Amino acid sequence: MKNKVIFLVVLLQIFLLPVMVLAEEDATRPEIIEMCKKAEELLLTNKDAGIAEIARADGQFVWKNTYVFLMDFDGNMLAHPTIPQLMEKGPLLDLLDKNKENPKKIIVEFIEIAKTNGDGWIWYMWPKPNSREPVDKFTYIHRVGFTDMFVGAGIYK
Repeated sequence: MKNKVIFLVVLLQIFLLPVMVLAEEDATRPEIIEMCKKAEELLLTNKDAGIAEIARADGQFVWKNTYVFLMDFDGNMLAHPTIPQLMEKGPLLDLLDKNKENPKKIIVEFIEIAKTNGDGWIWYMWPKPNSREPVDKFTYIHRVGFTDMFVGAGIYK
């Protein structure tokens, strides 16, 4: 019996520890910028394939503790790998961040960055997955060529 317990502990360490380490690894700002540009390239080459790939929960644009999403200038979510229901909600222009003192319409700000600068970072308050407590979040927004679409990906502080 003791040997079976030791064997199970060793198996758990071999298989679960690497998964736990990967789950805790944070994406970096340069990685986020690179992935958004890769998504842009795919969308400009084949829009339908790009949308499908960004929407895949197990796709190339989901890595470490973040993912790329795709929206248009009307505030519609065109592809989201972790909350696909957002694609059915219509414009999300009234979505507020979770800053209790000074909430802002984050999608409106995403669109403003994409339209005026083409790309940039935005700070806002948002809860981490499986949490209700808002924390600092930084999201990179990148306009897809000269289209009315933009991609984004974020990291928590």
